Amino acid sequence: MKKLVVTFLGVLLMSSFAMAQSPLGSRGKQINFGIGLSDWGVPIYGGMDFGVHKDISVGFELSYRSHNWHHRGHSHSHSHYGIIGRGDYHFNTAFNIPQNWDLYAGLNLGVHGHGDDDHDGHDEFSGVGLGLQVGGRYYFSSKWGINLEFSGGSSVAQAKFGLSVKI
Repeated sequence: MKKLVVTFLGVLLMSSFAMAQSPLGSRGKQINFGIGLSDWGVPIYGGMDFGVHKDISVGFELSYRSHNWHHRGHSHSHSHYGIIGRGDYHFNTAFNIPQNWDLYAGLNLGVHGHGDDDHDGHDEFSGVGLGLQVGGRYYFSSKWGINLEFSGGSSVAQAKFGLSVKI
């Protein structure tokens, strides 16, 4: 009986690794949304990824954050928005990672702007920026997962935590 249990567990473990592939695949779509960490307010973000190859996805993301503060008796506010396009390589196939996990890294290119209460009547455009991201997801069901991502460059948040849903 012990040999049967050990054999069963071994086959189960090997089959889970043999099925390693990117959770999104070549035609999959998913929506991502959540909150971020920043030194100026709490960013919110939402976006969508499209699988274009078994290990590659492209997508877009919209983000926003605002911050209010008081200084020497005056109230001030600042808001920041971002629109980025992104591409990611998913390492599941390369590292034989089970399908309910997703480890990825990629590049993003975005535009950013910000507004403040300096009373000049203009919102400021910050320009175009290139950035990097690295992250991971754990799918706790066939459609839903949690994600954690760290980014730099053209992102409104340096770290993001949220949900992903396959559609």
